[in-house]
Amino acid sequence: MFHSQIESKEINELFEAMRDIESVEDFYKFFDDLCTFGELQTMSQRFQVARMLDEGKTFAKICEETGASTATITRVNKALHYGPGGYRLALDIIKNKEDKDEQ
Repeated sequence: MFHSQIESKEINELFEAMRDIESVEDFYKFFDDLCTFGELQTMSQRFQVARMLDEGKTFAKICEETGASTATITRVNKALHYGPGGYRLALDIIKNKEDKDEQ
């Protein structure tokens, strides 16, 4: 089992609760309560940066399209290529869903 630097009993409980949320609508409710709008924007921006990096877009294009700083893009790029694989897991889930939707 992967052990992260962020691992704790409290974070495990949060992730367990999130794992069992079944609909996007329920995720909206949960995250609306849990996070500020700015926090959600930051997380979604990072995910879009990861997606665009995975598509081979340049830092300049990503900065232009997302408004992310080069520091954020660099951080996401490092995590995407050298991190524990969380971005890869999420990106593959999205790609598989898109592939199924196209069929």
